[in-house]
Amino acid sequence: MTKRPEEIALMAESGKLLADVFGYLDKLSLIGMSTMQVNDLVDGLIVDELKARPASKGQYGYAYALNSSRNSVVCHGVPSPAEILQSGDIVNFDITLEKNGYIADSSKTYLVGEVLPLAKRLVQVTYEAMWKGIKAVRPGARLGDVGHAIERHARKNGYTVVREYCGHGIGREMHEPPQVLHWGKPKTGLLLEEGMVFTIEPMINQGRRAVETEDDGWTVVTRDGQLSAQFEHTVAVTRNGVRVLTLRPDEKMPH
Repeated sequence: MTKRPEEIALMAESGKLLADVFGYLDKLSLIGMSTMQVNDLVDGLIVDELKARPASKGQYGYAYALNSSRNSVVCHGVPSPAEILQSGDIVNFDITLEKNGYIADSSKTYLVGEVLPLAKRLVQVTYEAMWKGIKAVRPGARLGDVGHAIERHARKNGYTVVREYCGHGIGREMHEPPQVLHWGKPKTGLLLEEGMVFTIEPMINQGRRAVETEDDGWTVVTRDGQLSAQFEHTVAVTRNGVRVLTLRPDEKMPH
């Protein structure tokens, strides 16, 4: 389950390229674009410019380079030429990239145009919750500490944490052990060791945590129709803490 330093170095290389993809998305206005247009731009960038592979394409029969989860979509939203992004939307783009045999996985929720304060707050708190989880990672900590830190921050702000989907180990495969729950009790769960690499990717709902899957078999939505947001990073447990392998140029590890 743990990775050797040279493997983590290769994963960090994949992670840096993936951070560049989000840097590219940051420059787009998104208003009036279809989620399929965004998918095609990302696909082209990863393959043609970065000489890498969109790892989600072909995985479990999925056909696209990203998931696009808009407004009440929790995760696994499928890009579509008919889905046009409008001012006021929030949309999560979840992207995986493989280079030299190793995969990095990250996601970011974008505010499209003028977004209502309540939606903006949900996105901000979700981002903070992910970082609360990341900051709990260190050798000797347990996965329950990570989940607890995330859920405590969400609940303190009046939100709920989706329990059906979780973070995961990652490396040569997109999904490896362990499962990383975004809720839990302190001092319970798997003991963290130097060299472990996994994702932390909380899905936080404005309303109840109940979700359902739409008829396409992929798209997961909030059952009450309220908004959901998500952020994700791939992290490695270091000798004395944590390293974020997908850290974007505009980000800093919070103290």
